[in-house]
Amino acid sequence: MGKIEGRNPVIEAIRAEHEIDSIVIANGAQGSVKKIVAMAKEKGILVKYVDKKKLDELAPGENHQGVVAFVSEYGYSELEDVLSKVEKEGRSPFIIILDGITDPHNLGAIIRTADASGADAIVIPKRRSVGITSTVVKSSAGAVEYVPVCRVTNLVSTIKMLKEEGVWVAALDMGGQQLHKSNLKGSIALVVGSEGEGVSRLVKENCDFTVSIPMKGRVSSLNASVAAGVVMYEVLRQRGDSEG
Repeated sequence: MGKIEGRNPVIEAIRAEHEIDSIVIANGAQGSVKKIVAMAKEKGILVKYVDKKKLDELAPGENHQGVVAFVSEYGYSELEDVLSKVEKEGRSPFIIILDGITDPHNLGAIIRTADASGADAIVIPKRRSVGITSTVVKSSAGAVEYVPVCRVTNLVSTIKMLKEEGVWVAALDMGGQQLHKSNLKGSIALVVGSEGEGVSRLVKENCDFTVSIPMKGRVSSLNASVAAGVVMYEVLRQRGDSEG
């Protein structure tokens, strides 16, 4: 059984019809809690009221805002299913591949931006990466309910499969061509590495090309989620209205 803490993430989980076992609310909680209760009632979800101290025990160290939902474990998607859906819709796929992202706040922020920028899926490896945790869900502000996350055994094999499907794969790397000078239109997958190590050597070698973000300041790198956001919005900018 998993948990979702915070008002907006719980609201989005209800809207997305996530399988929710129950919602626990602190006695006396006001504001948007009333909306959550009404939505839960409409969906037939059990709502329980407890003292705030009890809620603190249920979600230790989390800013639960007086609301915790108990849900089924996150169901990862199959990348092949995502590609098939995009093809049926007559669109070019836009995939984000994360290599070695271990900070749940970074993953959550990337998922949130992926939803805003129109990415079709996030791909993460089963090893050397954080999975979907309650912290990721909250950091994504509920966007994890709308962006498929695909967990794969081997990133290199996944990249090769994408290339066979006609998807161009670009790695974000300091030595690459400047982002705004690169062609990111059409079917594209972007590989973003960890802050410390970047994209791993073998993964980078299997990409079609590399792109870099122009840096004017004295700091030589960006936070992984910020860097991913910059690249995602460059894809959105280049696509314009052609991809809907």
